[in-house]
Amino acid sequence: MQHRSSDSKELVSRTLAGRTVSRAVVGPLAVHSCARLAGISMRDYTLNPRLLADSVIGYYQQFRPDAVWLSADTWVTAEAMGAAVSFPGPEQPLAGTGEACVRTMADIERIGPPDPQTQGRWPLMLEALRLIDRAIGEEAFVVACFDQYPFSLACALAGIQQVMVLLIDDRPLIESLMAKCSEYTVAYAAALAEAGADMLSGGDSPAGLIGPRLYREAALPFEKRVIAALKSQLSIPVSLHICGNAMPILADMATSGADVLELDQHVDVAEACRVIGREIAIWGNLDPVGLLAQGTPAEVQAETEDLVRTVRRLGHRRFVVSSGCTLAPDTPQANLRAHIEAAQNFGR
Repeated sequence: MQHRSSDSKELVSRTLAGRTVSRAVVGPLAVHSCARLAGISMRDYTLNPRLLADSVIGYYQQFRPDAVWLSADTWVTAEAMGAAVSFPGPEQPLAGTGEACVRTMADIERIGPPDPQTQGRWPLMLEALRLIDRAIGEEAFVVACFDQYPFSLACALAGIQQVMVLLIDDRPLIESLMAKCSEYTVAYAAALAEAGADMLSGGDSPAGLIGPRLYREAALPFEKRVIAALKSQLSIPVSLHICGNAMPILADMATSGADVLELDQHVDVAEACRVIGREIAIWGNLDPVGLLAQGTPAEVQAETEDLVRTVRRLGHRRFVVSSGCTLAPDTPQANLRAHIEAAQNFGR
């Protein structure tokens, strides 16, 4: 049974607000897989806003998910702040070169104020989002990634190993860097909202590596700062994604102020529902590789239905069915279709 595509935007919005909806909604993290579907190189996807937008639009028109994603890689904001990036391979997204651009307080002070209209690839991403919004923004729910929360950005700028050391040896330096990162994160996210985003998503995966105590002391306060600043300016949902088994910090993540927590496949959804309660939405969390890329359509359908069934049994209304992390570029089209249709047709 097919649904009317124009329902999607409203259904996702109602779902995130905890309101009654007619069916489950689905929004897998289709990013680089859109480039593969469109037959364009990762370089063109990353650097050409028209091709990036066209690939997302084409994916939506072919599969009709309820939500689509704007993201190029996890280095867009770091690059805008001065990080050196390069393509590690012909079909890989841009990534850091491994060279730290922040080592001292003077390096932080040399980073000027953020300007989303001029710095790095920010203008390209904003143009791609405007194109997506004009083409399908009245039908699809559009999630825009502002890439990284401050702790992750600090790791990109100073090097993750050095940040781990400085958390103990020079916490004021890292906090000063995260304060500057907060300014950039808020500026970019607000610009994405103005360009047409229906939800803002950011990752803080390195924060999942430092343990609950350091997470509460170092990363969480800056997540809260960013989210509070965005909520003071905007009226759209803000999401937080931390890869891996986030259960040890999940209760703390729920205090960040995020409207949505994106959970990957290592988190038990039933336990997550109990830990975070019903006021925060969950987005996730099927295995993007072991299931969606390597399973059969029948397996994908069964696990998608089981996930929806589990969450509904627990009475958690704020739930969007999705991959737990970014889809692999070679995800079979039959599996992607099975995932989307199984969610949308569940219980019908």
